[in-house]
Formats: sequence, C-alpha cells, structure tokens
Amino acid sequence: MKNLCVERIFEAVYKKLSGDLYNFLYYKYGNHDEIADVVQESFVKLWQNCKKVLPEKARGFLFKVAKNQMLNKFKHDKVVLNYQQKLTDKVEHRNPEYLLEEAQFYQKYQQALGKLTDEQRVAFLLNKVEGKKHKEIAEMLNVTQKVVEYRIYSAFKIIKKEIQELK
Repeated sequence: MKNLCVERIFEAVYKKLSGDLYNFLYYKYGNHDEIADVVQESFVKLWQNCKKVLPEKARGFLFKVAKNQMLNKFKHDKVVLNYQQKLTDKVEHRNPEYLLEEAQFYQKYQQALGKLTDEQRVAFLLNKVEGKKHKEIAEMLNVTQKVVEYRIYSAFKIIKKEIQELK
C-alpha cells in the first residue's frame, strides 16, 4: 500500500500537482507571492496528514485545503476592492475623458468579476485569460465539460450585462 509519508512518493505527488494547484490559485488571487505561499502551505498540511490521506486522494485534499485558505483571503480582497481608491493621478498625454472612461470600465469589469461565483470566475479566467480548453478545465476542476461550459457561459453573460450598463 502506498504511503504519502514516504519522501519519494510525496515528492512525486508534489511534482505532479504543484503546477496545477498554482494555476488554479492564480485565478483566485492574481498575486504570485500569495499563490506560492498557499501552495506551499497546502503541501505542508498534506505532509502533516500524510498517514491519513491516500496518494489517490491527494489532489482533492490539496485543492480543498487551498480553497479553504483562499476563501478567507478572497473575502478580505473583496472588501479591499470595494474601498480601494481610483487609480492614482498620473500625468499622461491622453484625453482626460478617455482616461475616465477607461477607469470606469476597469472598475465595472472588476465589480463584474466580483459578482461571479468562485466556480464561474475560475472557469472563465482559465478559459479567457490562460486560453485553456473546456476539457482541460474540466479535468483540472474534476467536473464535467458541460459544467465548465455552463460556468463560462453564465460568467460571460453576467460580465456582459454589467459592462453594458456602463454604456
């Protein structure tokens, strides 16, 4: 019976899953330093529970631990986003009206992303920002391809509605 407490097996699990976990967290956080910390903390918890977790269940364990760690951070980020001041004044040679519209659009886009569920946001960003295919996203999130398609479609619909209101 395989045991995660064996260093060689744990190292193989780390090499296999750390990249996927990092990419998954990237779309929740957007900050590389924090993502690396959460990935490391997740693997530390896996090591601490190596006798309880089978190697086949390590992926689910890691993603759940990382998600739980992110929820607190994500809630905090939403509060910060709501109170964050507009972009600092910069001396630019562009039309001030254009700069105002650009700032409003960016703010509306961020608010629209904030209105998405975690599942919608992850699927949408994996697809539209990183360019992953629906099948790849489904495998990464352990859901069906139809679920991924629905999440992306519903996210796009919400974002489109929010940005249309700006016009």
